[in-house]
Amino acid sequence: MLKPIIIAVDGYSSTGKSTFAKMIARRMGYIYIDTGALYRAVALLALENGMVDGNGLLDEEGLKALLYGPKPPCITFKVSGDGRSRTFVDGRDVEGEIRSMYVSGKVSRVASLPFVREFVDGILRKIGENRGVVMDGRDIGTTVFPDAELKIFMTASPEIRAGRRQKELAAKGEIVDLKTVLENIRERDYADEHRPVSPLVKASDAIVLDNGDMTLEQQMEWFEDVLGRTCCHGSQD
Repeated sequence: MLKPIIIAVDGYSSTGKSTFAKMIARRMGYIYIDTGALYRAVALLALENGMVDGNGLLDEEGLKALLYGPKPPCITFKVSGDGRSRTFVDGRDVEGEIRSMYVSGKVSRVASLPFVREFVDGILRKIGENRGVVMDGRDIGTTVFPDAELKIFMTASPEIRAGRRQKELAAKGEIVDLKTVLENIRERDYADEHRPVSPLVKASDAIVLDNGDMTLEQQMEWFEDVLGRTCCHGSQD
């Protein structure tokens, strides 16, 4: 029997990490964990609790008290009737809200805070204790699970990623011009790369996947090739 492993999928926003990771999870029969959704949920909590003022300033102490108070929020994943994983905060389905531009513009700022990362990492490590999971994010292979047996780093040009993001938003009824989306993508890239704690960086042992001109089918063919060449997946019990 193959020993279960952790597959870390890191990379830039709107590279399709979640879609790719979900496909890998189905292929491997693993649990899929959307780490970005956890940070988005925290950002949503900050917004809903009035911790972001009109100038975009964040009440860090207030957010810390909320996360580590006597009744910390419970952020979980549940599988819906259509087989998709959805994010819940204290039993409330927030999947739609956390994907909005309203939340997207605040995620990088919230995720840069050490105490937020510690809060989220605690959730992730608990989930990954038994391995057999696929996690996507920005620091899974470098910080959360540096011992992950297979690490993939996804990238594509900002322009291609902005086009993808615009289509995703349009499909949900949120019409945003391409220039605004591209600016948001570039701002998030800079914030993710330059945050003082766990910045976005490729792990030294990660395999790069530039999927700018690849279909989902081609990406899975790439994964099958990588899996076939990665000794870790052949480990036996």
